[in-house]
Amino acid sequence: MLKKLLIVLVSAILTTSIAYLLLLMNVKEGALTDRIAINAIVKLTEQNWGALKGNEYGDSPYEFAILNSAGALLYQTTDGIAVTVNEAINNRDTLIDIIVEDQIVGKIIINNDYSSVFMNLKRQFTIVFLAAIFIQALLCLAFILYLNRNILRPFRKMQLFARYIAKGELDIPLEMDHNHMFGAFTESFDMMREELAAARHNEYLANKSKKELVATLSHDIRTPVSSIKAITELMLLRAMDEKNSRQLNTLYSKADQIDHLITDMFHATMEELNELQVNVTDEFSSLLDTVINNANYYEQIKVGPIPECIIAVDPLRLQQVIDNVVNNSLKYARTSIDIVCEIREGFLEVDIMDFGPGVPDEELPLLFNKFYRGSRVGAQSGSGLGLYISRYMLRKMQGDMVGINRQDGFTMKLLIPLAGYN
Repeated sequence: MLKKLLIVLVSAILTTSIAYLLLLMNVKEGALTDRIAINAIVKLTEQNWGALKGNEYGDSPYEFAILNSAGALLYQTTDGIAVTVNEAINNRDTLIDIIVEDQIVGKIIINNDYSSVFMNLKRQFTIVFLAAIFIQALLCLAFILYLNRNILRPFRKMQLFARYIAKGELDIPLEMDHNHMFGAFTESFDMMREELAAARHNEYLANKSKKELVATLSHDIRTPVSSIKAITELMLLRAMDEKNSRQLNTLYSKADQIDHLITDMFHATMEELNELQVNVTDEFSSLLDTVINNANYYEQIKVGPIPECIIAVDPLRLQQVIDNVVNNSLKYARTSIDIVCEIREGFLEVDIMDFGPGVPDEELPLLFNKFYRGSRVGAQSGSGLGLYISRYMLRKMQGDMVGINRQDGFTMKLLIPLAGYN
């Protein structure tokens, strides 16, 4: 493309130069005197000397005047031209002697109209100059368009592409065009984008796999740890001497510490909810018996009749939801728990009721916010993610959960969708 532009530029310069040369040649030729026309005027005058009428000259290209040897005017083609020798000399006109029979009988004054010649010359130079300026303006415009198309525009595209890369937007390809000098670079840059996108995707899959592994292990470990804590508490009730009580208290304390660490690790891993997979399947409502029993570590849960129906849930995630709600009730209310189930408007409603002080009314709207912990948590440890994650998982199952204060305690209502209704 650059080679073509240079060829056009050189051609335009040559064309302009040739036009100036032709003009100069034309001016030179125009400035020369037409000797043939002048000789014809002289010959006709000499042949008709003594009987000049004027019609014998025809259409002469020159204006002229004829004087006799005494300087008297015999004939002139038009007014306003020199009619004396002095005037002819002052106007730089051409003086030619008229010779008849080898004697000078008079003179012809050929009028030289230098003002017309100058105006014609000026007009021709003006035309050529304007034409040259126009050609140069076109060349400048063509060069600017060339720069914009082949340098500035591709450079702006690469600049915008670099911004996308810096922001991490690796899905937008860079349009490749081999017709400009950045063509090879655009191909290399787009290959770099593809490699970065592939590396980021592999990193995402690796991190996802690690987080899912940590979450699965955390959940699986919590169940045996909770069983150890429950059995240790029973053994404490039956301990007969101080030494055994002290050892069992130490065992319970360590198991409780492990339980807290595993819970924090689980919540930290699941903080990014986009990583949390919820796989909904149709299950019999009897699943709730198993889920609640798995959460009944301290045997403080009383469960009412569970209506027979088919629910659309993820059993693993439902277990996590029940565990979170039950653990919160046992941790903060420290009372027994009643669970009541009822089918209503396409949902199996599960009311998990404790008999503690409840939650202040002004804090209810904040209960499911990420990292929020109420004013009544006291010295209890926690991350403020349990209810946030639980509601997220239920909503992924097309369900929901709400907190309700009662006069004699607090109710966490779980809305579990029935199969085929949502």
